[in-house]
Amino acid sequence: MAHAIRISDEIVDSAKILSKVENRSVGGQIEYWAKIGKIAEENPDFNFSMIKDLLVALEEAKHGELEEYKFGEGA
Repeated sequence: MAHAIRISDEIVDSAKILSKVENRSVGGQIEYWAKIGKIAEENPDFNFSMIKDLLVALEEAKHGELEEYKFGEGA
């Protein structure tokens, strides 16, 4: 369900630019930023790269792309 909210012109302008680069809608770009920010607040020890890897892994798991992790083998 969509909701109308007020967002600063500065954020919308930034989202317009990056949404083109990332092939997202402006709303999709803002939602992505919100998701990243929420995860960062909930996990202050995670850097952006870790958060992005986590999101990729979750999406892969949704599509059945699972691989058993073997501790102590490579990185």
